[in-house]
Parts: sequence; C-alpha cells; structure tokens
Amino acid sequence: MKTTIDIPIRELEDAIKFTGARTKREAVVGAITNFNRRMRMAELTRYAGTCTDLITAEELQVARRRE
Repeated sequence: MKTTIDIPIRELEDAIKFTGARTKREAVVGAITNFNRRMRMAELTRYAGTCTDLITAEELQVARRRE
C-alpha cells in the first residue's frame, strides 16, 4: 500500500544504518515489523505466571528422568 509520510531525515538515516537496510522502504518496513514484534511480546508478558495448568520446571525434570 502506498502512503506518503514525512519522516525526519536523521531518523530515517539512523534506521537505515541500524537495520542494514538497502532502501528506505526496507528500513521503514523493518522498523514497523520490529516494533510490532516487541509490542506482541510485551502483551504476552502481561500473562506470565497466570496459567495454573502448566507444570513447574521441577516437575518437568522429574518427568524427563522417568523416560
């Protein structure tokens, strides 16, 4: 999808440098992808420790020893 946006040149140059992108588009897509991945991970961490149906690390080790 084509979109026109005004990105500060210094920020775009840094994004290209840090991502190793060869094009402006590649840098922007990479930055958006990375941002979305981080947000998904942050969302998942809110649920850490809330599931009571999982076994503990110790229980897993005991089960592995039995095999």
